Amino acid sequence: MRKDAGLSLTELRADGAASRNDLLMQIQADVAGVRVVRPRITETTALGAAYLAGLAVGFWRDEAEIDAQWQADRVFEPRPGLRGALRERWDEAIARVRTPKIG
Repeated sequence: MRKDAGLSLTELRADGAASRNDLLMQIQADVAGVRVVRPRITETTALGAAYLAGLAVGFWRDEAEIDAQWQADRVFEPRPGLRGALRERWDEAIARVRTPKIG
């Protein structure tokens, strides 16, 4: 992500049903090497559409007012020393999937 975006990534915000899985969020933090933040409201697709509609009709003054509504539920910090080992196992798993079994 850092290379593709050309930006320094300091935190990753996760949403959707999968973000309710604490183990998954911790693995994401460990692999990415940055904190992962889960919002209080995880179903943000519909919420985002509602915010945009409210902004369009003047219910919200600006994006800053909408941003002020966002609240974190939990923060998952990367655990030191795990990123390299997890990445190595990930790379091994990908190599096994890509290598066709013959016979």
